[in-house]
Amino acid sequence: MDISALQAFIAVAESGSFSRAAERIFLTQPAISKRIAALEQEIGARLFDRVGRKIHLTPAGEALLLRTRAVLSELEDIKRDITNLSGTIAGELSVATSHHIGLHRLPGPLKRFHETYTQVRLNLHFMDSEKACNAVARGELELAVVTLPPSADPPLRVEKIWDDPLDIVVSRSHPLAQVKRVQAAMLLDYPAILPGIGTYTREIILNSFGPLRDRIQVGMATNYLEVLKMLAAIGLGWSALPRTMIDEGLKVVQIEKREIRRELGIVTHERRTLSNAGQAMIRIIREIAA
Repeated sequence: MDISALQAFIAVAESGSFSRAAERIFLTQPAISKRIAALEQEIGARLFDRVGRKIHLTPAGEALLLRTRAVLSELEDIKRDITNLSGTIAGELSVATSHHIGLHRLPGPLKRFHETYTQVRLNLHFMDSEKACNAVARGELELAVVTLPPSADPPLRVEKIWDDPLDIVVSRSHPLAQVKRVQAAMLLDYPAILPGIGTYTREIILNSFGPLRDRIQVGMATNYLEVLKMLAAIGLGWSALPRTMIDEGLKVVQIEKREIRRELGIVTHERRTLSNAGQAMIRIIREIAA
């Protein structure tokens, strides 16, 4: 099978569109269609059902997708093994990070890496931590610098770099801002503004409330912590934010015997060989964070 045809197949399967797949791998749409048609002819089965403007994998396509990801991941691993033998730090490095970490934790490491390893093309992807971990698990990205999952399962390997304590915050005009001793149950009377459903940070916040978690009124949700900060600051509800983000526009609500803490760090694939560039990036992050 032609490797380029398999790459085109994965691009279409993951993007759900021939046009988006073409943009993703820098080909024209007719070229993508031609490669898929050739692959279908070689296999002797249709890989996609085209219903209106939507594209769905057929059972044959589903079976091929799983195997193709494994094959291409193995080929990339072989290429990295061979390149690493030379000791050269060059080529492309794909790294994922969340917007918050990219803004507040990575500027220093990225600057040093860019200035030190001028032959590396850094491909930085901003995405939610959960999506980044899934991309690393599928072999699409070499590493991610994100909020670590509360429990990491194979094939993910995680390394904590930063502790990131969170505080409950309200606006200066919020009723709870004037209360000296706040009980956790008192928060149930006011709307919460939290990260989106399914995010690691939301689960960490909710789990800190134990049996009260299901009684919390979530009024609004967004995955951008800077937006959460703004919404809390203008009085639309309480939230939980990294301590490093809190300023005079917010009031920290102290709740006795309750600590919210998440861990930020590096996620890699336990069976994937890291490129020399990937190893250099991790080394720089560790040095600056130390």
